[in-house]
Amino acid sequence: MSIKIAIDAMGGDHGISVTVPASLDSLTKFSDIEIILVGKEDLINEELSKYNYDTARVSVQHADQVVEMDDLPSKALRNKRQSSMRIALNLVKDDEAHACVSAGNTGALMAVAKFVLKTLPDISRPAICTTLPTMKGHVHVLDLGANVGIDGETLAQFAIMGSVLTTAVDDNPTPRVSLLNIGEEEIKGHQRIKDAHKILRDTDINYVGYAEGDDIFKGDVDVVACDGFDGNVALKASEGVAKMISFYLKEAFTKNWLTKLVAILSMPVLKSFKSKVDPRRYNGASLLGLRKTVIKSHGGADAFSFYHAIAEARLEVSKNIPERISAEVSKLIHQSNASQND
Repeated sequence: MSIKIAIDAMGGDHGISVTVPASLDSLTKFSDIEIILVGKEDLINEELSKYNYDTARVSVQHADQVVEMDDLPSKALRNKRQSSMRIALNLVKDDEAHACVSAGNTGALMAVAKFVLKTLPDISRPAICTTLPTMKGHVHVLDLGANVGIDGETLAQFAIMGSVLTTAVDDNPTPRVSLLNIGEEEIKGHQRIKDAHKILRDTDINYVGYAEGDDIFKGDVDVVACDGFDGNVALKASEGVAKMISFYLKEAFTKNWLTKLVAILSMPVLKSFKSKVDPRRYNGASLLGLRKTVIKSHGGADAFSFYHAIAEARLEVSKNIPERISAEVSKLIHQSNASQND
């Protein structure tokens, strides 16, 4: 089956200068995908003219409007119905594409995607899930900012959605699922965390309890579920620490001629380290809980980074992630109703 991916070509800080070359690069990496570039047709065609590519696997869908990075979600939803973001999502809704990838405004993408594609049955709210590097591989973390102030049942759904995603994309039949908390003791944390803890203990997933902030990167859990406020703070804090480490390493290695020599000798180690923690390799956050696949790229992504978002879309489509999530959450609802009737 050919996987068709609709690209919001105008989205993000760099627009078509990133989205077009990244899309063409994905065609060389994957023989089973087709790309629909959505945006201002003349600009896209001008960019395409710079490259040699398989024209049979690329099409252009014109869109008059662009959702700006500072647009309010309500404005994007009501006043920009002809935006590249909206039309790309409409292609997915109408089954003309299997997935949408956008580097545009996160709040707008979530609002428009939820309106156009709708949530799966029994799903309260969609969640943003991304992959972060750990000492032993990587971990899936959700929600990263789409939902603030959720209840325990919704948090439990996030954990289940994360478990389904990890099982599918990592070929891990029993991913270790945890809830982000301020301690491992059951008495700690918000009531929503305690409520979700009780729900998850009675499910079939491999729920291992609470995880603290430092546990995210140890590699002892595969999924960390949390409220969007907590998840976004954790994500931004980790990005800040990474930038700080990079800053001090550069400062230390450029202090004098001796440290510069040490830097040259250390280059293979530094390159290996950078490759393992390079955030560009982990670009592509999933909007889980929707009826179709939508991937959010970082707004400042370069072509290498945006390519990885396209690769994530292809993988999730091939693994039928929305269908798997729907089945698992429906099973949880059935189990909950059965236990209440006993």
